[in-house]
Amino acid sequence: MKSNSQPIKLFLVVAFSCTSLLVSLIPVLAKPTPHRSNAKVILAQAKTFNQPSLPPGPPPGGRVRGGAKRGELAGCPPTEPDLTALVPFIEEANSVMHVWGQTTVERPSWFFYVPYTKDLPYAVEFVLQDQDSNEIYQKAIALPDKPGVIRVSLPRTAPALALNKQYHWFFTINCDQQKNAPPTFVEGVIQRVELNPTLVKELQTKELLKRSAIYAQNGIWYEALTILAELRDKNPKDAALKAEWRNLLGSIRLDDIAAEPIFLEKP
Repeated sequence: MKSNSQPIKLFLVVAFSCTSLLVSLIPVLAKPTPHRSNAKVILAQAKTFNQPSLPPGPPPGGRVRGGAKRGELAGCPPTEPDLTALVPFIEEANSVMHVWGQTTVERPSWFFYVPYTKDLPYAVEFVLQDQDSNEIYQKAIALPDKPGVIRVSLPRTAPALALNKQYHWFFTINCDQQKNAPPTFVEGVIQRVELNPTLVKELQTKELLKRSAIYAQNGIWYEALTILAELRDKNPKDAALKAEWRNLLGSIRLDDIAAEPIFLEKP
């Protein structure tokens, strides 16, 4: 009878060789490429804003986007995106919107995406009112050179925000010099809150990105955004910062503003 030992030996040699090759390839296949590694780092640093509950009392209401709503007259030419306040908002089932955010500082900064430029004769104004609708600050705003995100800061000459008080702000663009047509505007409510000792200790880190993340995770919108906006303004080509900015704005459903340029004047 003819022996089958030779084919069996050949099969074992081939099988062993294939196994050895696969084992040698596993570390190579498992090792991420530099592109994948960078992506993981960016995702690990990305922050999400935790929206706090609405404050007690009358709901804040507000408007996060400009442009005419259904049934309204259009006073300004339509744009895409519209005038937008970079502020968190809560939208109820009946389309009622509440634009509301927290700060911890006496004189915070607001950020707005402005679709119009300084070559247009439009009157722009920022107004801040206290809880009794008394105007405590008003400023005419210069339009930017190009459409983009601008900052409006409360100066030292203006009254400081009191703790646990709600303030109503308005950002208005009047495109009709005769003021016969309605302006486009955004509005909302800001409230200054006090940091608890544990959070104060966490914020003692010197790393600004970590501070921004801590603020965002604890529902403090204005400081989370201001820190990141200033970092992006100083490093506009930094891919990691772009990802952070995109993630933070995406967490409040303003993804369409994330790619717009930032033009920050000193507060």
